Amino acid sequence: MSDLTSDILTSGVEIRRATADDVPAIVAMLADDPLGARRETPEDPAPYRAAFAAIDADPQQQLIVAVRDGRPIGTLQFTVIPGLSHRGSRRALVEAVRVHADERGRGLGSLLMRWALEEARRLDCMLLQLTSDATRLDAHRFYERLGFEASHLGFKYHL
Repeated sequence: MSDLTSDILTSGVEIRRATADDVPAIVAMLADDPLGARRETPEDPAPYRAAFAAIDADPQQQLIVAVRDGRPIGTLQFTVIPGLSHRGSRRALVEAVRVHADERGRGLGSLLMRWALEEARRLDCMLLQLTSDATRLDAHRFYERLGFEASHLGFKYHL
């Protein structure tokens, strides 16, 4: 898809910080895929409300929504991590990138990631990093098309 086509399909989209009112729509997007369906419980809003409050109170965190006509249609969590390595550089981390099912393939994911890259630059981060589940091959191709490199092997330890 050309940038012009992408711009047309994403016109009218506002990218902003999420509010507590956006949380149900965000949780619905998180639950709307095979992995999320196994781990999310949208019918129990309490843990999501508590998590939102913690994210919203942390100046190093931003929960972002893409909104069209008042409806959240995409989301990501953006975190700035201060560090000692790389001469005390800051890095940005993106988590939980999701686009509403009926908005996929129209350039919204690219728009969200361009926002994240611009925000990381604005905040003087040395890099923007993310992880993607090993089974999400389409997502891997998407990130590679945007210029991300699969440079590291990630590990998780579930507690």
